[in-house]
Amino acid sequence: MLPAERMSAVAFAAKNCALESMMIGDHASGLARDYESGRIGVDDVVGSCAGEDGGLLDTSADVVFARNILLAERPVSPTGDLRELQGIHRMLFDGVYAHAGQLRTRDTAADVQGSNTDGLAGNSQAFFPASLLETGAANIAAELADERNLKCLDRPVFVRRLAHFYDELGYLHPFGRGNAMTLRVFASRLAHDAGWDLDWGPVDADEYRAAKRLAYRGDVSGFVGLFDRIVRPANPTRIFLIAGWDQGPAH
Repeated sequence: MLPAERMSAVAFAAKNCALESMMIGDHASGLARDYESGRIGVDDVVGSCAGEDGGLLDTSADVVFARNILLAERPVSPTGDLRELQGIHRMLFDGVYAHAGQLRTRDTAADVQGSNTDGLAGNSQAFFPASLLETGAANIAAELADERNLKCLDRPVFVRRLAHFYDELGYLHPFGRGNAMTLRVFASRLAHDAGWDLDWGPVDADEYRAAKRLAYRGDVSGFVGLFDRIVRPANPTRIFLIAGWDQGPAH
């Protein structure tokens, strides 16, 4: 990877962790700087964060941070379906969660006031039934494929459709833990392949949680507004010269 690509990978990894309130240690931060400068490779980052003997350190945040960087260099196959989501989840959390890459087997819900819970009573919104996860995922993947994986869309349309699918996959909630981090990786890859990049830098945890709470109630306006602020052309020169800011890549 080029130096700029390495810096982008580290920045995304740090933000993906920060949005889950995962604190990256000084050791991992130092490794990231060495990686950005090209002094070490991604395998060195991953291996050192996991410990020389392959065991986890006191915190798993450094491990997940390193795995985010690894995904930037070695992304899973972009199938646009449940298999891709499982591959991302497995790469991020293997050795951190016992169920890495595995679908959840019981129903769960989200507290609409902002915290996740396994309870299904009270002020909560149930996620997609566990027994139907594969069916639900297949339906979403088919819809996404019908829309050409959001390629060749003008920017306003792309933003709205991305928010729609982000909400659908958020409701699907295929894993017991780690869904949001997995989804941000998936959405970033999807956007890039469609000709856009997601600059997560300006997004903070409060804004993200607020958008999720609205989505739990069937209102995707929070995610529409969020994506409208962070969607950037993946190839700015070509788009500015040929199509303009609000239009997608040349068909």
